[in-house]
Amino acid sequence: MSSTLATIGKLVCAECNVNQQTSFIGNSTPDAIQILALINASGLELVAEYDWQALQTEYRLTTQYLTTTGNTTAGSPIITGIPSTAALAAGTWQGIVSTATGIQQDTYILTVNSSTSVTMSQNLTVTATGASITFGQTKYPFPSDFDRITNRTQWDKSKHWEMLGPENPQQWQWLKSGYISTGPRIRWRRMGNTLQIWPAVNTNEYLGFEYISNNWTTTASGAGNSTFQNDTDTCIFDDRLIILKSKLKYFEVKGWDTEAFKRDYDRLLIQRKAYDSGSPTLNMAPGASQVLVGMNNIPDSGFGI
Repeated sequence: MSSTLATIGKLVCAECNVNQQTSFIGNSTPDAIQILALINASGLELVAEYDWQALQTEYRLTTQYLTTTGNTTAGSPIITGIPSTAALAAGTWQGIVSTATGIQQDTYILTVNSSTSVTMSQNLTVTATGASITFGQTKYPFPSDFDRITNRTQWDKSKHWEMLGPENPQQWQWLKSGYISTGPRIRWRRMGNTLQIWPAVNTNEYLGFEYISNNWTTTASGAGNSTFQNDTDTCIFDDRLIILKSKLKYFEVKGWDTEAFKRDYDRLLIQRKAYDSGSPTLNMAPGASQVLVGMNNIPDSGFGI
């Protein structure tokens, strides 16, 4: 556990030969303001520096859909007679493609007009009354502390399949526009600061992924933040690492020689990265794993019966 902001700040002041400060949050003295700013800047830069295990976070969500009824008119984008539009939202929900109701591919809810009516982004091609209509949410917000995604961690846990992605812009538009654009696996993309999936699904799929949090500080009550908010807050980083980083930045902004400070910081940074989460043992002569019954995993007797 890291020391508090007050303790770290005092040490930075002492090692930079700055007037000693006993508190930093709400302290209006120039030295306190500068040291606090440099410590916060150091923490934010360290978050971007490496995928620290303390910032690695799991996230889970369940896809949302709504099967309802409504009235459609060929050549019009408006659906009326929906019992309730309370669950629907413009821009994030789309209609599931249906020849019975004339909903075309890649057709989103453009506006929610009332408690019983929505306007779609494309005209409908069928006139129907009281037809069964399914809407699916395809855009989901990221967690409030989201900094960046962790690759190859996106899974459809309901089907036990890895989600395919991230798709690039060209692939994404091909999926949404081509004749052959769907399959059994969900594809994903980060766009508009949302997690977007394709195609829209009419089931509650349990999805999950890992990401790097930007909450590198913690209050005494356990709440996470992206900067120090109180003198009693702590952070995930080693004391010496945040102190050396802050000292380096202090001498940089003063325009003084930083060679020795950078050397000390770089050496400790390499050590902290190496010690952070361990490393796998590499096999110099790997072989294919035996996932089926074979000579390496058949029982000595009984044959599993």
